[in-house]
Amino acid sequence: MKPGKPALIWGSAVAVAIIAGLLFVTLGKKGKSEITLRAYPVQVGSIRTAVSTTATIKPQNRLEIKSPVGGRIDEILVKEGDFVRKGQVLVLVSSTERAALLDAATQKGKGETEYWKKVYNQTALISPIDGQVIVSSLNPGQTITTADAVVVLSDRLIVKADVDETDIGNVKTGQKAEISLDAYPDIRVTGVVDHIYYESKLVNNVNIYQVDLVPERVPEVFRSGMSANVNIIVREKDNVLLLPLSAVRMRNGRSFVSVRGAKADSVRKVAVQTGLKDDSNVEIVGGLAAGDVVVVRDTTFALPKSKNGTNPFMPQRRPPQQGPGR
Repeated sequence: MKPGKPALIWGSAVAVAIIAGLLFVTLGKKGKSEITLRAYPVQVGSIRTAVSTTATIKPQNRLEIKSPVGGRIDEILVKEGDFVRKGQVLVLVSSTERAALLDAATQKGKGETEYWKKVYNQTALISPIDGQVIVSSLNPGQTITTADAVVVLSDRLIVKADVDETDIGNVKTGQKAEISLDAYPDIRVTGVVDHIYYESKLVNNVNIYQVDLVPERVPEVFRSGMSANVNIIVREKDNVLLLPLSAVRMRNGRSFVSVRGAKADSVRKVAVQTGLKDDSNVEIVGGLAAGDVVVVRDTTFALPKSKNGTNPFMPQRRPPQQGPGR
């Protein structure tokens, strides 16, 4: 490398940096802030605060019907989805001894079989509650033990919600809730908070409390185990003054808004008292009336433009070179 070459490269780099700095300063001076005012009229509407969470459809009381004797299922008189009454016969079962006698009598003829059917009665499984059959997976002729659940009943389906411990303080029994199913998002059901569990469970290192919601009606599409989304209404107000959250400013612990002044492009600050807040609006308790117009300064930075109206940061197309004699 020739002597002086590094110095030349360093000098060129410094020159490029200086030119770039001058270009930035020049363009920064040419850029301008365009101030516009967005108008938000004070409107009358409804506002509410809610706790939103996920939930699962489950039976409030799940009752497994088991046979008091081991044996064989003769007949199942109900199917899944059926509503049953207390005292209704659900299943007829032959004990192991009765099943063995009937099998032996079958070899001797119909008369012998009918005799033992009358002498040795079946065991009837009876519903102890009013409810719905949610599981009936066995079939007639199947051998069972006293540990097998022949059918499973549910007194009613409820919604079991998981509420974070940071929100559980806002949830009270008797509060209304909105319920929607992941499988049927168009179906919405209202419900009521029925019970808040006292013991938490740890889910992803977060304490979760389960809350039972009783729906006012149970659609036919409800199935045990379905996932749901719920909004538990904490507070709700109707016919109140509302403004977007972005229209209200906070300073020194006080809320205020900007109202257009008498002069063009002038604004004045007005102190307001706020109430409930949701994801987008805030309740105005005092300081404004319906129909008042609040303005918000909207400052956007406009990129500088060259004299011909093009953006100087965009690559420029070179004009075509003219050939000799043109």
